[in-house]
Amino acid sequence: MDRNQVTQKIVTAKVRNKLSWAQIAERIGQSKEWTTAAMLGQMTLTAKQAAAAQELFALTDEETLWLQIVPYKGSLPTPVPTDPLIYRWYEIVSVYGSTIKELIHEEFGDGIMSAIDFKMDIQRQADPNGDRVNVMLSGKFLPYKTY
Repeated sequence: MDRNQVTQKIVTAKVRNKLSWAQIAERIGQSKEWTTAAMLGQMTLTAKQAAAAQELFALTDEETLWLQIVPYKGSLPTPVPTDPLIYRWYEIVSVYGSTIKELIHEEFGDGIMSAIDFKMDIQRQADPNGDRVNVMLSGKFLPYKTY
């Protein structure tokens, strides 16, 4: 048994039970974005969150314990993603990464945007020319320290 096997069992149960990530998030008690990452093996659940997942996905006690262990992060199987949707994010960073870096440094100084103290919100935005994907990323600024 490992975390990847638990993830596969969760995804299988999600499909079998025709659940949305939003429905699962409501049961877990977190945002749909965080919950999806957690169910896909990228976050550590509390005992309470893991118990809700155990009930929702009919997990064993051992499988539930795997949800509470800090996972090895990074969910992509290749350095350059091949899935078209994920590849577009790679393309966005390839094209706009230096722009994002320059603008963050100009506004905040020398540092990084945290992916730990972080929030994400994904919403559908109606548009007469075709609906748009609205993604908001919000991470705490962490300045580099001198020592």
